[in-house]
Amino acid sequence: MVKIFHLSWKGSLLKEKGMKTLFFLSAISAIIVIFSIIFFLFRDAYPIFQKEGVVDFLIGMRWYPTGQPPLYGAFPLIVDTLLVTLGAMLIAIPLSIGSAIFIAELATPRMKAIIKPAIELLAGIPSVVFGFFGLIVLVTWLQITFDVPTGESWLAGSILLGIMAIPTITSVAEDAISSVPREYKEGSLAVGATRWQTISKIVVPSAISGITAAIILGIGRAIGETMAVMMVCGNPTYGLIPNPITNVFAPIKTLTATLGIEMGEVATGSDHYSALFGLALILLIITLIVNILATLILGRLKEKQRSGSKRLPIISFELAKKIKQSLYLFIGIVIIIILLMAVGIIPVICILIIIALMYYSLKKISIKIKQKIAFSIISLSIIIVIIFLGIILAYIVTNGVGALSWEFLTTGPSNLGRSGGIFPSIIGTLYLVAGAIAISLPLGVGAAIFLHEYTKEGIVTKIIRAGADLLNGTPSIVFGLFGFAFFVLYLKFGFSLLAGQITLAFMILPTIIRTTEEALKSVPQSLREGSYALGATKWQTIRKVVLPPAAPGILTGAILGIGRAAGETAPILFTAVVFSNFIPSSLLQPVNALPYHLFTLATSIPGSKENQAGTALVLLLLVIGIYLIAILLRNRFRKNMKW
Repeated sequence: MVKIFHLSWKGSLLKEKGMKTLFFLSAISAIIVIFSIIFFLFRDAYPIFQKEGVVDFLIGMRWYPTGQPPLYGAFPLIVDTLLVTLGAMLIAIPLSIGSAIFIAELATPRMKAIIKPAIELLAGIPSVVFGFFGLIVLVTWLQITFDVPTGESWLAGSILLGIMAIPTITSVAEDAISSVPREYKEGSLAVGATRWQTISKIVVPSAISGITAAIILGIGRAIGETMAVMMVCGNPTYGLIPNPITNVFAPIKTLTATLGIEMGEVATGSDHYSALFGLALILLIITLIVNILATLILGRLKEKQRSGSKRLPIISFELAKKIKQSLYLFIGIVIIIILLMAVGIIPVICILIIIALMYYSLKKISIKIKQKIAFSIISLSIIIVIIFLGIILAYIVTNGVGALSWEFLTTGPSNLGRSGGIFPSIIGTLYLVAGAIAISLPLGVGAAIFLHEYTKEGIVTKIIRAGADLLNGTPSIVFGLFGFAFFVLYLKFGFSLLAGQITLAFMILPTIIRTTEEALKSVPQSLREGSYALGATKWQTIRKVVLPPAAPGILTGAILGIGRAAGETAPILFTAVVFSNFIPSSLLQPVNALPYHLFTLATSIPGSKENQAGTALVLLLLVIGIYLIAILLRNRFRKNMKW
């Protein structure tokens, strides 16, 4: 009897160690992937750095790889990327901060329950759908309104990226504003301050760290975007800086667009091929720096929040005031320089005089009128965001609904996609998503279990979380290039369903890890302690006590991952997709997918307008439907939380 008990105990111990090892391997998968990406990018970029020199490659003023001699200067592409991002932030930041303040401070609970999911839906619209809308509607509107030769320009890219960045900035900024302790607001109101004085002088300065992180994340989102800028920015053959630099109607070529356009046309191992990987490495480094800054700021914010409301604010009010003043000064100087370059010194002096008079007039206005003006501007910002969402949805629905039919949904394309249906693309999308979630879900859940259940907060967990955060901030086009270099060429999978599935799985892995860890945190510690008290092992407690109540949160993360995978184009552009009307019968065959089908129709097949809109509508309904399910599940889960 003793021997049987000993063997049973030994088997249980081995199982515990085996599960812990398995979860640890899942946890370090994010670290392995991010280092693999860096390694393969550097490996394939090294020949061009060796030939041209790193400095010459970075500061070279011409990008013309097909010229005689070929020119590999990345500087104009870097500048164009920064210009389109700057324009996007000038649009997104005021609208996003205004929207965040409205949701956190002014909206009623019922309004908040409607507006917040609406902005989250804006985040769920695939980038290729934004690009399609920009190419068909925005570009045409700019061309007609401003009477320019083409609407494909820096301005078009900035407007589109600005709209795309709004949900990211709004969501994080709103969380930061909502996290400001109530006693700060109540204390301000108690000494006679108005609501606007409380918001502007107490709430916003206290939340400045979170707002800064939100802006940095928005910048990272804009820098890493591929499909939208590829479709609306013009992409001239020569990589040139606009001349003059303030010419917002000049076509530009960003780092991501260059990779997306040129990668499919180069010979493997050529100088041009290496130069593109050099651009990808530069892009990755830029986005990693941006995301590291955001992660550090948000980490400090969460650490201060966990310290309790009795501690000091996130940063001191004096420091917040200095930051705000420095920010205003910097923005003012940038705007003045741009105006000077664009219109000359005399008009700028007149503009500054008008601004000074307006500022002096505002100083004389009563506090109540100032509050009304401020609240009107804040309300206007949220209205503009909702209008953006409404215009995009209305255009796609009204133009795409005419194409929808049983034949359209159940047949393959004909006449190069001008007629026929999208059935192979729908099935291909489902294949890609199913494979991606089958790979990422066990890895992500295992990593989250290890981080939350098997380790305490320390160096190991910080490194693993940093790896997941960096992976989350990696541009989708970089995942595509890594998949091409590693799966397609190195492992010799070729353009295949399998290569696309694994690439997408790596891309959505951080989402699964983050949402699963949050779900595990929501399970009360008392349940675990009760299970241990009854003699259950660690793994038995996790499997039978922790995972069942955390399942809705884990499911929400899986659905969000599915939604992101279904709408992505760049990661599968060089790994899995071809424009075809067949359904793969093997994992090693290529596949068509809805995002790629739409991209090809919109950019390469004239006369396919109706099928373009129909494909965009089906993709939009698919992705938004998935995100809606995730939102409903999240809300239901929160309502059912009784602990």
